[in-house]
Amino acid sequence: MKLSMALAAVLAAAAFSLPAGAADPARGAVVAAERCAACHGMDGKSGVAELPRLAGQQAGFITLQMILFREGIRQVPAMQAPTEKLSDTDVEAVAAYFASLPSAPPEDRSPRDAALMARGQAISAARNCGVCHLPNYIGRAQMPRLTHQHEAFLAHTMTEYRDGNRVGIDTQMNGAVQGLSDADIAALAHYLAHQD
Repeated sequence: MKLSMALAAVLAAAAFSLPAGAADPARGAVVAAERCAACHGMDGKSGVAELPRLAGQQAGFITLQMILFREGIRQVPAMQAPTEKLSDTDVEAVAAYFASLPSAPPEDRSPRDAALMARGQAISAARNCGVCHLPNYIGRAQMPRLTHQHEAFLAHTMTEYRDGNRVGIDTQMNGAVQGLSDADIAALAHYLAHQD
């Protein structure tokens, strides 16, 4: 595990060391059509509640995740084939493409529940979610955009972090959600999914 974390740190450093503007969103659109659109949608607005919406997502975050998938550090079977043998240039191009698309809330987003919103807001404040993901939850660099994600996807992701079934390049998220109940996670996911 320590070796995997060290490799992830090296890959992350490499992913963010390229010159700004080096990625080609037009090339990314071609690669995305071949490898990403079937699940995430060509517009990056997946209609599947369990899948992340990539439109407007931080390019650094997409780049990092794709490298973790490609190198087998992050194990998600559905992502193995799409990232297999992708060059760094193509990874960055796909990331630039999806980052360039406008983000929007899911069309099937549930109505706001006042009690869940209040509880989620309190949990977000107590756990300092806005420090890393920014106060408007649009993310930055390798910190993902949380706005406009499916509520079910957010809840599933936070549960994986809490239960130790998912790690990033560090354990920040695991610690941030440690001790949250399923009800807490549901409230936080509801709150974050309703941010515009």
